[in-house]
Amino acid sequence: MYTEGFKYDSLYFIGAGGIGMAALERYFLAKGMRVAGYDRTRTALTDELEREGVEICYDESAKLIPAYCTDPRNTLVVYTPAIPESHEGLQYFRTHNFNILKRAQLLGIITRNSHGLCFSGTHGKTTTSSMAAHILHCSPIGCNAFLGGILRNYNSNFLLDADSDYTVIEADEFDRSFHHLTPYMAVVTATDPDHLDIYGTEEAYLESFARFTELVRPDGALIVHTGLKLKPRPANGVRVYSYSRDEGDFHATNVRKGNGEITFDFVSADGHVITDISLGVPVDINIENAVAAMAVCSLVGVDDDTMRHAMATFGGAKRRFEFWLKQPGDNGKVVIDDYAHHPDELKASIRSVRDLYQGRKLTVIFQPHLYSRTRDFAPQFAQALSLADDVILLDIYPAREEPLPGVTSEIIYREIKCPHKMLCTKQELLDVVKRHEFDVLLTAGAGDICNFLPEICEIIERK
Repeated sequence: MYTEGFKYDSLYFIGAGGIGMAALERYFLAKGMRVAGYDRTRTALTDELEREGVEICYDESAKLIPAYCTDPRNTLVVYTPAIPESHEGLQYFRTHNFNILKRAQLLGIITRNSHGLCFSGTHGKTTTSSMAAHILHCSPIGCNAFLGGILRNYNSNFLLDADSDYTVIEADEFDRSFHHLTPYMAVVTATDPDHLDIYGTEEAYLESFARFTELVRPDGALIVHTGLKLKPRPANGVRVYSYSRDEGDFHATNVRKGNGEITFDFVSADGHVITDISLGVPVDINIENAVAAMAVCSLVGVDDDTMRHAMATFGGAKRRFEFWLKQPGDNGKVVIDDYAHHPDELKASIRSVRDLYQGRKLTVIFQPHLYSRTRDFAPQFAQALSLADDVILLDIYPAREEPLPGVTSEIIYREIKCPHKMLCTKQELLDVVKRHEFDVLLTAGAGDICNFLPEICEIIERK
């Protein structure tokens, strides 16, 4: 585990409440270092971090930086790309000659000092990396894991095993962050264009993934989903494999569905078969997510029985097809929440619900994420939402962006073809829910729609 040669006593994280930053904070806390930081908003996660020992302030004033973080000789500063250069704390650290790294650069240092298992892709990387981390954590091999979602098995996005030399990392393509990594093994789950506010074109997006494949260590392995437009460029010596649900060097066979369960047999590149893999989160898309995770774990030597046990007990990551309400009986009300914020993710999520609850009325409450993504993919979002029976479309969640002229949820709404649809503000949402009749409800988006779920479920249960 990386700490050798680390000359700092403390770390200061700007954007400390981010899910990826939180894992790093917990990592260095566990190594006995002092950890502090700034975030704009107090959340449940920042409250947890503070209880664990991270000192977080919610005002960017440099005067609030703890005294033990004011010496550049013993404090490393880490920030996220979402932090503007005008941030007062960041300016303080820059003018006082601190060593300042992006989160991805710090992860890069960790991968250079361990066997990094890095999971990339437009979608699927959170679930796939979480599955791999859980499998390894269940095995004698173990791992340290920096994940993009809270694992329900551990109520954390961070796993620590001081004796393991393996590090599982969700490799994020936003801002080309994954170019800082040095993977021992890398997975590419999907390369459907996204983040075009950063990349501009699909060609530039694909080139970024191609560059990522060049970074795999020569003694390592690259595992790529079949059928991608990506043209990998691995170094000499890198073992290259393909995977998917139904074909490739690693794939599933003998898939069985029934009684809310999905079971399949896993086929390795060498022809070895692990029979009767049961998915703890029985969603169709998780078959191929499991194949990718198990491919990596098989290459590092996890045994068959551990694979079976781990996949059956995997509880999933929060906000990744997470059940909030599941009433008993054939007609019991169901509420599922999913982080889907790209058209292909949304389409896969809706199809998965359809597959689980055939013949039942499906309502989707969708919150678009980012003005630029809405502008770039409005027709594709409308096509995905048209697979539902009923759509409630919220305003765009801006995240890091300022509004763009003419870009509102309306440009998605007018192309949705499902039988019933409506536009709704966040302020109106709970009143709309009270007037609505639900059977199966899917809430989707990467914004703050999840904050409404406790009240939504309460309203539906009261009915």
